[in-house]
Amino acid sequence: MRWIVETSLRFRYLVVFAAVALMVFGITRLSNSSVDVFPEFAPPKVEIQTISLGLAPASVEELVTVPLEQALVGLPGLDVVRSRSVSDLSQIVLIFKPGTDLIFARQLVAERMATVTLPTWAAPPVMIQPLSSTSRVMKIGISSSEVDMMDLSMIAYWKIRSRLLDVPGVANAPIWGERIKMPQVQVDMAKLQTYEVSLEEVMDVTADALDVGLLFYSEGASIGTGGFIETPNQRLGVRSVLTILTPEDLAQVPINDRKKPDGTPLLLGDIGDVIWDTWPLVGDAVINEGEGLMMIVEKLPWANTLDVTRGVEAAIAEMQPGLKGIDIDTTIFRPATFIEQSIDNLTESLLVGGVLVMIVLLFFLYEWRVALISATIIPLSLMASLLVLNLRGVTINVMTLAGLAIAIGAVVDDAIVDVENIVRRLRRLRKEGSTQSTASIILEASLEVRGAIVYASLIEISALLPVFFLQGLSGAFFQPLATAYVVAGLVSPFIALTVTPAMVLILLSNAPIEHRQSPIIPWLHRVYDRILGKVLLRPGVAYSTIAIIVLGGLGVMPGLGQELLPSFKERDFLMHWITKPGTSHPEMWRITAQACRELLTIPGVRNCGSHIGQAVMADEPYGIYFTENWISVDPSVDYDKTLAAV
Repeated sequence: MRWIVETSLRFRYLVVFAAVALMVFGITRLSNSSVDVFPEFAPPKVEIQTISLGLAPASVEELVTVPLEQALVGLPGLDVVRSRSVSDLSQIVLIFKPGTDLIFARQLVAERMATVTLPTWAAPPVMIQPLSSTSRVMKIGISSSEVDMMDLSMIAYWKIRSRLLDVPGVANAPIWGERIKMPQVQVDMAKLQTYEVSLEEVMDVTADALDVGLLFYSEGASIGTGGFIETPNQRLGVRSVLTILTPEDLAQVPINDRKKPDGTPLLLGDIGDVIWDTWPLVGDAVINEGEGLMMIVEKLPWANTLDVTRGVEAAIAEMQPGLKGIDIDTTIFRPATFIEQSIDNLTESLLVGGVLVMIVLLFFLYEWRVALISATIIPLSLMASLLVLNLRGVTINVMTLAGLAIAIGAVVDDAIVDVENIVRRLRRLRKEGSTQSTASIILEASLEVRGAIVYASLIEISALLPVFFLQGLSGAFFQPLATAYVVAGLVSPFIALTVTPAMVLILLSNAPIEHRQSPIIPWLHRVYDRILGKVLLRPGVAYSTIAIIVLGGLGVMPGLGQELLPSFKERDFLMHWITKPGTSHPEMWRITAQACRELLTIPGVRNCGSHIGQAVMADEPYGIYFTENWISVDPSVDYDKTLAAV
């Protein structure tokens, strides 16, 4: 410790220059650091979904979910297996023990999945992209009064979604309510009976004509049967070019060699309607009372919410000129807004706090040089702590900032105690006419208090060590807080050992530091003496007052409640609407639209977006009886009043 202080005094200008460089580098580095609301608190997770068209939940469970579960149990590091079977879809969630490498776990799951044989009507199982514990970074409402819903769905899927998946950090962008446009032969059963044609024959002809089909024994289920033609000097590939592009073309396809009574070929158009239509919906969306699509942008575990949000908004702004007649609302749910407001509030609070600290230091120390040194050390210590956390890959979030806020007391103590003791020693020795050099005085005065403060800091840090052994959700949340406190508790004494002596020697070596008592100190002494004198004369009153306060605290304690986290004034609200299983799609849409209609009448509610049921390869496979309603409240209105109205 002596060597550190001596070296800092010897190279004092270099130390101060390094401190300035650290501040500049820290400001530059932290301006681009990862910022999020919460730390990554979920354990490693792998999700598998299997589409099973036409199967009821019980059949999905029996034929798809159970065989997959039996194949996946026993994986190294696997902790919990959860599953959900809904109409047409099986979901299995594998939760691994904390510390398991996510990519390694996904590799093991992929190898096990390849060994499972499922019924032919089940699609191959798909692993959902790795998602953050707070994966949903944006909910985008897409609607139009000019574009048909099927065309809107195709634009959203092939244009908007494809572009957003190219944004760094985006893992997935499922769409609720999408109506994939497809030609369909909607048969008339009476006409089938008249012409004595079976439904299976119609499906065969349609599948073969389009080179697609659900029947795996049909030629239409196989692609790539063209092959090639070999000549003496050339190999010519045979390419199948589909000539049927519209329902009108499909309607002209003959049904094998069947004839109508007049001898003309029997066509697909003769046994029903051949039109553009979509699949049976397993999910839908309501955007501001009307029809629309809900696109949910999800981020990777290592992605930054602010960067992903801004990247998505920039991509949408680039596409907007080519999306005439389409309304895109990116404010239905936008966590980045809360982060930006929090950063603004934090910046304002830090500025106000810095000014107040300067005023307090000037009032009590009554020496501008001393106040300047202390006021410089405090932000430098915090900046160095943030920089250490950033270099370790720690995200700036609510818990890390809370850890730094708790550590601020130790930081202020480190910034003031050394300076105050050095100044007091300088004043006394100069008054005595000592010939001892200023550097040696600073060295001895700094070491006099520094040893005790370092040990006190280590004791405070050791009190937090049990936090690092917490498991589960509590450990995931509070370990970043403890880490931030420990880092600040170690960095702050180091700054006090190096920068503080250097600045004191530079600013106070030849400066007059005669004792000038602050005018506020005598007044505080008089007030304190007056109160203390009365308490000493009547100690029973003091004891009674303390007893009343303690009893009052014990009385209100049961009503305080307990929460893992404080309540945040986020302006995005979520409401779940769950009806009874078996509720129809039209009825669920009616209820949801009515809810949005009523919520939008509340002053300050600027938009409403809802997604019903499930989307293809999304992270929440629910039945059609489940709805999430999201509303966004304008920042200019009273939060509590609007919340009560909602």
